[in-house]
Amino acid sequence: MLTNATKIAIRAMLYLAMFSDETKKFGVKHIAETLQIPKPFLSKLLQKLKKSNIVSSTKGPRGGFYLNKLNAKKSVWDIIVCIDNPERFDHCFLGLAKCSDENPCPVHFTVAPFKKKIMRDFKDKTIVTLANEIKSSDKVIISLKDFDSIDS
Repeated sequence: MLTNATKIAIRAMLYLAMFSDETKKFGVKHIAETLQIPKPFLSKLLQKLKKSNIVSSTKGPRGGFYLNKLNAKKSVWDIIVCIDNPERFDHCFLGLAKCSDENPCPVHFTVAPFKKKIMRDFKDKTIVTLANEIKSSDKVIISLKDFDSIDS
């Protein structure tokens, strides 16, 4: 349902929501290395998010990306809309061209409630709310590096 670009943007925003503020900013290189994301790709995504006022940045020796109070109010859905085409959520799960309640595919009525719930959660949850949920859980990860620290 989500493109790799959107997944990476959400992960980067979660990282910033967890660790940045107006006094603690992170450069693209640091975020890319920490989350194991290609730096040029991440740079383009963060610039796109900045243009949409979803993330903030400053230039200079103490510059970098961070979330301010207005950015913190942005939802996961705002990130999806900025990076990707939100109409992907309307597409048939099986890839059929004409799937709807009136003309359902074999899994339509199984998948439709899930799609509605995830859309509602993405629209209702701010990136900071999601980051706080991660902080309160010891099993949620945002980087492949985190797998090394999870006890099986």
